[in-house]
Amino acid sequence: MSTPYTVRDDQSENVTGESDITEPLVADHRSPATIRATNFALITTFSAFIALCSILAAPIGPGGVPITLATFGVLLSGLILGPWRGATAAVLYIAVGLAGVPIFAGGKAGIAVLAGPSAGYLLAYPIGALVAGAWLAWAVRRNLRLRTLHAALAAAAGSLAIYAGGIPVMAIRAFDGNLLDAWLANWAFVPFDAIKAAAAAAIALAVLRAFPLISRR
Repeated sequence: MSTPYTVRDDQSENVTGESDITEPLVADHRSPATIRATNFALITTFSAFIALCSILAAPIGPGGVPITLATFGVLLSGLILGPWRGATAAVLYIAVGLAGVPIFAGGKAGIAVLAGPSAGYLLAYPIGALVAGAWLAWAVRRNLRLRTLHAALAAAAGSLAIYAGGIPVMAIRAFDGNLLDAWLANWAFVPFDAIKAAAAAAIALAVLRAFPLISRR
């Protein structure tokens, strides 16, 4: 069971982590059963949130890959829940969609989506949540300053992890294997993804500041 962290006011420009004993941490008197139930509720809730963000899709992306809010939900899950619970929420979302529930972009469902150009992005969602959550957790554990910057960098790193999984598959499915063309096409996503990453970082910090126990698993 990990120790929660709290986020101080901007005046101190500091993130409090496990090693910081200058600020009292919020006591957690929950039973193990309650913690397990809370984790389950959080994971399923964020998985549903990713699904909601995915359904809101605009079919204007390059290579037939739609632009959605899904990565916003994925990054927010990782930043708030931490790497493992955030990744689990993304895995649950993918599993439910592959099982036939229409929660993928544009209301699609089933394993047929794995044959499309966006399959790589989809399958990289858990890695994106894992990377974003791990970066922020790393910054918190080391009591690093400039917490806003690290949250933004964590979200950006998560986005890059999703790109790393998505671009090669898009190259194969939509650009005859031309990785350079796929990489250039991916730049169409970058401005919107930057906005989503910044929003996820800001919201995550606000949530962690208001509900410090949410970071404990």
